[in-house]
Amino acid sequence: MNFSNLVPSVFFIDISDGLKLFVDCLQFSIKHQDLKTSDPYCVLVKDGLKIMVFQNEQLAKEHYPELRIETHNIDEVYEKISASHPHLLHPNLNKLTLRPWGAKEFAIADKQVGIRFQQW
Repeated sequence: MNFSNLVPSVFFIDISDGLKLFVDCLQFSIKHQDLKTSDPYCVLVKDGLKIMVFQNEQLAKEHYPELRIETHNIDEVYEKISASHPHLLHPNLNKLTLRPWGAKEFAIADKQVGIRFQQW
């Protein structure tokens, strides 16, 4: 059994919040969009990663996912995000921090999703 990718789905009350987070802040590109339906969604891609964002109020209220994104250049990622979107830095991990398990980390959060960035 082989797998080639894991593609998370994240639900937002308003899909524009998801696009602000993933496209505006994290610089994902929109690979596919279906925004003019009763259940809008987009497929977003960046550096071999893929995520699907959906507008669904009921599911958004039931789920608050935390994603982890590993990188080899966490200092650069932190500098860009803290300069362009400082309001998204998570209050409990808003600085680059070397964790006891050896990963360097920081986190962001919006109304719907938390994202922890790691470099091992």
